Amino acid sequence: MPVPVPRQRAIPAVECGQAPAASPDSGPSKEQAPPGTHPAEHPTTRRENPTEKREKPTDTSPDTSTGTDSRTSTGTDSRTSTGTGTDSRTGTDTGAGRTHTDRTTQSAAPTNLTVLLIEDDPAGSPIVPDLLDQAGKPIRVRTARNLTEAGRLLTDDVHCILLDLALSAPAPARTSADGGGNGGGDAEDHDELAVLRHVLELAPRHAVLALTSSSDAERGAEAVAVGAQDYLFRDELDGRLLSRAIRYAVERKRSDSAERRLAEGRLRAQENRRLERGLLPTPLLAGSPLRFAARYRPGRSRALLGGDFYDVVRTPDGTVHAMIGDVCGHGPDEAALGVELRIAWRALTLAGLCGDELLGTLQQVLEHERSDDEIFATLCAVDISPDGRRAGLCLAGHPSPLLSRPGEPARLLPYDNNGPALGLLPGARWPRMQVELGAEWSLMLYTDGLIEGHVGEGRERLGQDGMVEMVRRQLAEGLAGEELLRATVNEVRELNGGELADDVAVVLLDRTA
Repeated sequence: MPVPVPRQRAIPAVECGQAPAASPDSGPSKEQAPPGTHPAEHPTTRRENPTEKREKPTDTSPDTSTGTDSRTSTGTDSRTSTGTGTDSRTGTDTGAGRTHTDRTTQSAAPTNLTVLLIEDDPAGSPIVPDLLDQAGKPIRVRTARNLTEAGRLLTDDVHCILLDLALSAPAPARTSADGGGNGGGDAEDHDELAVLRHVLELAPRHAVLALTSSSDAERGAEAVAVGAQDYLFRDELDGRLLSRAIRYAVERKRSDSAERRLAEGRLRAQENRRLERGLLPTPLLAGSPLRFAARYRPGRSRALLGGDFYDVVRTPDGTVHAMIGDVCGHGPDEAALGVELRIAWRALTLAGLCGDELLGTLQQVLEHERSDDEIFATLCAVDISPDGRRAGLCLAGHPSPLLSRPGEPARLLPYDNNGPALGLLPGARWPRMQVELGAEWSLMLYTDGLIEGHVGEGRERLGQDGMVEMVRRQLAEGLAGEELLRATVNEVRELNGGELADDVAVVLLDRTA
């Protein structure tokens, strides 16, 4: 343990909790009155007269804190105090009848750290010695005699709290088995920890140092376990030790707070990823000979879900229904709306709806769930017959699917009867087109994020024609299924020169003879 350093001078009143010191960069202020001072002069009730003259003020900014503050005084001069407290340069303590000169008076630089000392020693015995920060500048010390006053003094510029564990506990904590505060050590121990817990609740973002006696190291360890950054022995303090402990406590608190925020951010990200994974569809194709593959890349950074959505289900009659859609926008609201539309589409499909009737009901869902009347969604829906040789196609402002068959170049399905996007025209209709697929085919549904990427550094976009040529080349190279989708999305991204700005969703259905 550090050996106490003998003090060869009188203790400034600011250090023993009776009065604040005037900082070189502060003007007139309020300070705590010693016992016996008239209530009208108490710092918590007295207001500074704005007409009082200030001699050679060094800082015209107001200090809104109340109570005892080592940066403030109630005199009319920033160097000499004529009020009830003591100035850090030249002061008179009218309550104790002492005169002193602070060694920090020569420093003209502003302080960097502010400390709030909470102690209620009625004799005003010195607890906190001279404090200097790492740059040799004086550390501000505010003194509170109780938790109520501490709450008023706990402003945003306070960095660390020094709590004397001998502070009287709140009244409710003393009504225990000790008979109203006259009992044994168990009640007293409980009271001390209750005070610390109250301070930690009052100042969750501030570093806290507990002060205890050298004979009560166990109490200090318990204080750290409760939440204090460290504990010190009040009868073995010296300025260097306490200043270093304050700096370390502040840095530890900052580090702990940053680590906690990082952990909370990681937890939220994990929860969001689990939620978004759960919102991605699980195809219902049991009993179908069709093969399914999908690729999904949200445009939002670090997101798993965007405004694009898709789904595939097989109804009891053997028909396979596939859908892909795109809500305008890329934010979480659009992603949520896309999930709602996908779930509604699956429910309506399993209920037996299809074609124009299904899309009209989906439009009603969108109109009720969207946050703005200007939000719309495009959609492509196909229903493949149980024999897999033909399909019905409905387009609501969406790009037409790409069909490829052996021996034929890949081509886009007709989109002459493309209806409006959902949410644009009340009472709109979406005609259903009949498409012949054949015995062996591959059908690719996609969103416009796949075709709106740029080609090179210019303003030219890939477009549907560029996508068709790309897929034809990849099919000629023997790619199919997941490999085909992966190669397509990767090449589109490379042509764009990096990540695509829009969401990308691609669904591939294959039927082999």
